[in-house]
Amino acid sequence: MDKLTSMSVFVRVAEAGSFAAVAEEFALSTTMVANHVRALEHELNERLIERTTRRHRLTEVGAAYLERCRDVVASVAAADRVGEAMRALPQGQLRVSAPASYGTQRLVPLIGAYMRAYPRVSVELMLNDRIVDLAEEGFDVAIRSGPMKDDGLVARPLRRSHMVAAASPAYLEQAGTPAHPAELSRHNCLAFTTWGPGHSWRFSRAGETVLVPVQGSMTCNSGQALLVAALAGIGVIVQSDALLEPAIEAGELVRLLPGWSLPTRQVHLVRRHEPRPSAKLRSFVDFIVAHLGSADTSAS
Repeated sequence: MDKLTSMSVFVRVAEAGSFAAVAEEFALSTTMVANHVRALEHELNERLIERTTRRHRLTEVGAAYLERCRDVVASVAAADRVGEAMRALPQGQLRVSAPASYGTQRLVPLIGAYMRAYPRVSVELMLNDRIVDLAEEGFDVAIRSGPMKDDGLVARPLRRSHMVAAASPAYLEQAGTPAHPAELSRHNCLAFTTWGPGHSWRFSRAGETVLVPVQGSMTCNSGQALLVAALAGIGVIVQSDALLEPAIEAGELVRLLPGWSLPTRQVHLVRRHEPRPSAKLRSFVDFIVAHLGSADTSAS
């Protein structure tokens, strides 16, 4: 028998003074109520209740054991209330994983706004460009870019990530502004190590596609470092709009070939499948989707 249930039954029998009343309260038979009490007595090797045909009376051991059982039952009830409160009110720590550029530019400002709305939640944001295992590494939610695999995760689509070509005004003054993607073959193109050797930038316009081999004097494994290089006038950069838009809006970079488009990638917010997700998780997912979600999920 479940000991906690037996303790709960014993407490109610002692308080109600009736096996039959407790049987009705717990939806048990009178015999089963008696069995719960006997199970405790057997484990303790002591009588807890003196039974007669007319009344029940706690033994000395039973009276002392009753107080301890009340403490245990009350502690369990309090623990249950904590769990319910955690599900009802956003609170506790939320662990989030995101790609470095996207997390820095898109998520960080929203996380600040989210924590102002839900001050009982703290966020640990881990930025890296690899796919993390949410269960194995203890993450509540992650941002993923690219096609989704069927890995059992719950995925919510966010706005697509658009690649953008740009360069600093100083670089363009020295090297010239390309009017056609093919002219980039004469420019110093900053390469992202993740792309691998032989990578080409694919520009499209009205059914026309131009592949530009990435050739230049600098390769780096960090999008942020490539941005600094572009700002320093080293060459032409192609990175996500999340990374480049602030510098373009500030006039520190100039967007190139605006009539042409580069590939886009779908972005998803993913979490593990949970029948009853916590309030902090539900509120965070809804908050991010409300600010970064979009119906624009088609490939281009």
